[in-house]
Amino acid sequence: MAHAVTFKRFDLSADFLAEGANFGDFNRDGVDDAVAGPYWYEGPRFTTRYEIYAPVLFDPKGYSDNFFAYVHDFDSDQWDDVLFVGFPGQAARWFRNPGNSAQRWEANEVFATVGNEAPALVDLFQEDQEGKKGNPSLVFNTDGQLGFARPNAEPRLPWSFHPITPPGPYGVFAHGLGVGDMDRDGDLDLLEATGWWEHPTTSSGEALWQKHAAVFGAGGAQMFAYDVDGDGDQDVVTTLQAHGYGVAWFERRDESGQATFVQHLISSAEGGMDALHEPHALTLADMNGDGLLDVVTGERFWGHVPAGDPDPNAPARLMWFELKRGGFGAAFVPHVIDAASGVGTQIVARDVNGDARPDIIVANKKGAVVFLQVSPQAP
Repeated sequence: MAHAVTFKRFDLSADFLAEGANFGDFNRDGVDDAVAGPYWYEGPRFTTRYEIYAPVLFDPKGYSDNFFAYVHDFDSDQWDDVLFVGFPGQAARWFRNPGNSAQRWEANEVFATVGNEAPALVDLFQEDQEGKKGNPSLVFNTDGQLGFARPNAEPRLPWSFHPITPPGPYGVFAHGLGVGDMDRDGDLDLLEATGWWEHPTTSSGEALWQKHAAVFGAGGAQMFAYDVDGDGDQDVVTTLQAHGYGVAWFERRDESGQATFVQHLISSAEGGMDALHEPHALTLADMNGDGLLDVVTGERFWGHVPAGDPDPNAPARLMWFELKRGGFGAAFVPHVIDAASGVGTQIVARDVNGDARPDIIVANKKGAVVFLQVSPQAP
């Protein structure tokens, strides 16, 4: 049964430090903490912070050097580390958790030029070539090819890139990328704005993948495979234009054995009062406990600083769109979480305080914020 959705806001910082943030248990106390830019913030109150690296304040009319944060224990020492991806085309570095809050963390550059504005860190393979499970892959593009890089036996050493597409129009500022099991064969496929790439059944990590052409917008944010309408196949959810307007789901239809995708708008692609401007980050989460994944997204404030923005004076809203199914198919109901935070280039929604309700973290030019979901009876 669905429950009411309300949030309590925790401001981590009012400074522009990064445009990506995440959760992890960095002091191994069993309570999730937050990470945004150079600091991690001790949960559950997030009022005490510790430096990971030397802080740098950025001008909101420019850009930061920290666009994405991913949490994983890269060196298998039982401490959560953080992989940061910088400005598009810059390096990916993971910072080793020293297990001591007073120390800064050791930086390890693992790839020099990470392209795309929606990379992903996922377990792309059920196991790696050494039979090790849980070895994540960073999915991105470089030198015009989409592919992945993952840790070696010595994770501090540079990671090798494995292309899965031939050379194509994949520049460092490419928009729209995701991973999901489109054909439901148990292997994760790759989604991008011009189609999806099928994971080979017997892939060793070296073969190119097969493309299934489709049009999923002009290039938006993160992309997800999900059966939106409950008809048994995988649809696609994404934003249409990261520096414009539009959030949509693409209904998969198989007619005469040929798969096609039909666009359905979740938020207007034409602008206007109700349209989200610059929806540059998106994720899926069951926000109200009804068993269906909802869409969580928002507006990136001054994504193009501000002259190139469609509406630089508009509020930076953070929203969730409630999925409803019925005889009509599928529809999304909009809910405003906050009108003065928005998103950066990454949004994370998951339960961090053990109440089975997804919480949210964002970082952007307005600062860094955690939104904890609370019951209506909570003080």
